[in-house]
Amino acid sequence: MHLVFVTKYRRGMFTPAKLERCEEIMRDVCAGFEAGLKEFNGERDHVHLLVHYPPKVQLSKLVNSL
Repeated sequence: MHLVFVTKYRRGMFTPAKLERCEEIMRDVCAGFEAGLKEFNGERDHVHLLVHYPPKVQLSKLVNSL
């Protein structure tokens, strides 16, 4: 599944350090759901995630946790 998270009002708040930390956190969250974060990429105002998750995971709970 491909997810895009956008900052409020598309404000440019993500620095390279924040993007790196955001990726670490999202990998940990995915691991907790037995899902895999296959790709992570971002710019100043949004991030893209490519997540592979098992069928037993409720998608709404995964997205809410991310």
